[in-house]
Amino acid sequence: MMNNKAQNVFFHRMFPVVALQYQGILQLLLHFSWMWIGLISQDDDSSERFVQNVLPMFAERGICFDFIERFPKLTFSAQFSEMVDEGSEVISVVLGSTANVVVIDGEVHAIMAMRMMPALAEIEGIQVQFKAKVWIMTAQMDFTSFSFQRDQDINLLHGALSFAIHSRDLLAFQKFLQRRNPITEKEDGFIRVFWEEAFICSFPQRHLDEKHGEPCTGKEKLETLPGSIFEMSMTAHSYSIYNALYAVAHALHSIHSSKHRAMIDGEKWEILYQEPWQLHHLLRGASFNNGAGEEFSFDQNGELADGFDIINWVTFPNQSFLRVKVGTMHPQITPDNRFNIHDCVIVWPSTFNEAQPLSVCNENCHVGYRRAKKEGRPFCCYDCLPCPEGKISNKKDMDDCFECPGDQYPNNEQDGCLPKQITFLSYGEYLGVILATFALLFAFITVFVFWIFVKNKETPIVKANNRSLTYALLVSLILSFLCALLFIGRPLKVTCLLRQTAFGMIFSVAVSCILAKTATVVLAFMATKPGSRMRKWVGKRLSNSIVLSCSLIQATICTVWVATSPPFLHFDIHSMAEEIVLECNEGSHVMFYCVLGFMGFLAFVSLTVAFLARKLPDSFNEAKFITFSMLVFCSVWLSFVPTYLSTKGKYMVAVEIFSILSSSLGLLACIFLPKCYAILLRPELNSKVQLVRRKN
Repeated sequence: MMNNKAQNVFFHRMFPVVALQYQGILQLLLHFSWMWIGLISQDDDSSERFVQNVLPMFAERGICFDFIERFPKLTFSAQFSEMVDEGSEVISVVLGSTANVVVIDGEVHAIMAMRMMPALAEIEGIQVQFKAKVWIMTAQMDFTSFSFQRDQDINLLHGALSFAIHSRDLLAFQKFLQRRNPITEKEDGFIRVFWEEAFICSFPQRHLDEKHGEPCTGKEKLETLPGSIFEMSMTAHSYSIYNALYAVAHALHSIHSSKHRAMIDGEKWEILYQEPWQLHHLLRGASFNNGAGEEFSFDQNGELADGFDIINWVTFPNQSFLRVKVGTMHPQITPDNRFNIHDCVIVWPSTFNEAQPLSVCNENCHVGYRRAKKEGRPFCCYDCLPCPEGKISNKKDMDDCFECPGDQYPNNEQDGCLPKQITFLSYGEYLGVILATFALLFAFITVFVFWIFVKNKETPIVKANNRSLTYALLVSLILSFLCALLFIGRPLKVTCLLRQTAFGMIFSVAVSCILAKTATVVLAFMATKPGSRMRKWVGKRLSNSIVLSCSLIQATICTVWVATSPPFLHFDIHSMAEEIVLECNEGSHVMFYCVLGFMGFLAFVSLTVAFLARKLPDSFNEAKFITFSMLVFCSVWLSFVPTYLSTKGKYMVAVEIFSILSSSLGLLACIFLPKCYAILLRPELNSKVQLVRRKN
């Protein structure tokens, strides 16, 4: 019916799509995370295509090869020694590899070559157990052996995995085998040869030799043979041949049914005879149920629309073995569900203590580490480096570490994130308590000084220093100490609006009072000169004008600030590694520094005027104290800016509070401490006579 070429093409069609097998092997490797493997193939064109197809596909998914070797060609000619040498080299490479998984692509006789490897290893003195690998075999391979391999151990296949054309066992096939008898089937010469090899016996008509010393009776049972010699069940290859014949039978039946039988034999023979291409057309469209009840059909490309079974090989000491179906790879299911395997039923090689083996170039990088490629090694070989500070890795074998979300921070192991705690300068911590205590203490001292001046308001020292400015300065100092309390405690929307604006206004009033005092001292001295026109400027009018105008300018700046870009409540998640800082954002840094700049301008003018007035007569010596107080004030706030910018979180607030307290204390101590000393401890100096004497 079909020539040899047509037969080869047809039987090739009875094999599922090869690409599906490649995908199945890939899915199997990925499922068990076997990323470091070896590959052995036959030395022929088919295996060359396999390597060309598999390498890029596997590499794309992160799998790399420790070695790619080829089976030596089996020969018993004069080149046998060369075959042994080549086989020894392959064995050395395979057994010296750190890959625990080896993919084997071969044909039916490939297992013969595999079974020869332990013997070659023993000849070469390689003391390594061959069963220390998990073999993954393609569906083209099947268990066969030479006669001299009858007693060789098959334990190297224990735990192996192989792909096989989907098949089902046929009970009728086993009954068929049990009925085979070489005595009654004398016309079948093959069965007699097989019988003698399998049972080590000879039939009477054949020459008896030492190997087949016992006569064959025909009563020997095939089912008593170990699986390494003969399998009673139908293998996947046999199942494919069975279905191929079934398909041909259905095609012939279709041809027969479509024609009317002729009455004469010659015409009938003419109708039944068909060209091979006519039969192929019917085969491509064939769809039938075989004897096992399974439906078979071909796809639009004429390929068998069937998948693969995944087989686990389990061997026993009596040289028998089982092929246990542990999974499938089916083409007619969605890509995500094509691959299916049952891990729990797989038997692994005993070398791995019956546990799933690992096959990686090096140990997995643990959480908290990242992968770094090793120079000169395949891409799946890498070093494990700790994550840099501030980053984590929460999975094994991560290529890069990553940062935690803004409201979290890495734990000590850098394998997870912890929630950041909200923090601010509170009254519940030592720093907050200390600053609040000093603020209240200094405010109380200022109140005490104010009480002293009020009680002694009629004394010459108090009168000589412009009582209204003195009182205004003392009140502003009291408020400046108290405004520091706005910076302590949980920030609120109201406190954020009041903090900087109140601080700016209060300090502007204080510095403007000092400027008014200094200007008054200078003008008072100039007014004492004969014919001076400055006398009309001396008095409360000038001092009040200076204080009000300076305060009004600062109030305008603060009003523009609040109206355009007011301070607001802000959660700063970036400044501190392990904390979220609840703070008041200035809103506009330009306006904030405008407030500071105007205060600095007033302080600089006051310092300049006081410095120029430092050599006035002793009765006007307050200019010396003002000069020193302004030096302290300017020093504090000049050092504040770089310190403020270099600190983070709640410590920025602490720096500003410290600057407020220290500058206010400097003004209080430098200006009022000498006067309090004279009023309380040297009352004799607080007299008009003494002032007149010092003046003269």
